[in-house]
Amino acid sequence: MSQIEFTVQSVKQKEQPDLGTIKPELYKQASVDSLRSEHVPCGKLFFSLRYSQDDLTLVVTINRAENLPAKDFSGTSDPYVKVYLLPDRKTKLQTKVHRKTLNPEFNETFTFVVAYDDLSQRCLQFNIYDFDRFSRHDAIGTVKVKDILGEGSLTKETFFVRDIYASQQEKADIGEVMLSLCYLPTAGRLTLTVVKARNLKAMDITGYADPYVKVCLMCQGRRIKKRKTSVQRNTLSPVFNEALVFDVPQESVEDVYLVIKLVDYDRIGSDELMGCVALGPKMNGQGREHWYEMLESPRKPIAQWYSLMEHVTLPTSSNGKCCLRQRQSTEESNHSDGNL
Repeated sequence: MSQIEFTVQSVKQKEQPDLGTIKPELYKQASVDSLRSEHVPCGKLFFSLRYSQDDLTLVVTINRAENLPAKDFSGTSDPYVKVYLLPDRKTKLQTKVHRKTLNPEFNETFTFVVAYDDLSQRCLQFNIYDFDRFSRHDAIGTVKVKDILGEGSLTKETFFVRDIYASQQEKADIGEVMLSLCYLPTAGRLTLTVVKARNLKAMDITGYADPYVKVCLMCQGRRIKKRKTSVQRNTLSPVFNEALVFDVPQESVEDVYLVIKLVDYDRIGSDELMGCVALGPKMNGQGREHWYEMLESPRKPIAQWYSLMEHVTLPTSSNGKCCLRQRQSTEESNHSDGNL
């Protein structure tokens, strides 16, 4: 089965109410401790930092990486690096992709405009990815420099070698979202309620975000229907309580799945992905268990917390038939509002 990289994994299941309206206060918070894996390095990153008082810029040079894990069947990777000066995630700079190597030589320099006194409130983050021409790029790992000024005055170029840690360690660090599923078999109606989110990452220089949620109903890798919530302004703990309804006949309920994307709204630039979740019978772990719990309890809302992920693997084909009404895909094409 072919795969595409998309975005998200799960947390522990929550206690459910018997019936009625979704009330967030009824649900206990899930522990995310089970998501934290051992800190095992997956390579090294070589870089240098220098602060220029003349133009008030932090100069970051990414030299090279060593001993990266193989992400391709050929036993190699196609690595590149994105660098952020957090909490600003909209300004991301990126190296070129280096093909078929586990020891890429980048030698690229980037600059961030920032006052020297503000560096104590900033965190430099390097995200290393494997480029994939046909699907979502695969996260290799992360390097963080949390105390930039603690590394010295940086008036002269200072060189660093840091371990790269697998991105799985960041699962619990980009936030969580509470989702409720309810299925009415006789009406063939699937309701996903986006309840709320918490502990989201700041996406703006203000330290906040303007989150909203996009939901896509998929079948055999094809987008059938999409919905989205309203935007919640200036918050890292948005409360949505919005029900999104999809027509899914009983004969199709084993062949569809949902992709849920938490997105930061940007009035001027392009909106930016904050994290994802995938639910459905062909998913692994919590997303699959939640789906079948919904089917076992028809007409009953089942709510759970999910840990947001940067990437999740989704199936692009299925042995089953996709029996969704043709009018859904027709309506989708007639009322498309852009890519989900």
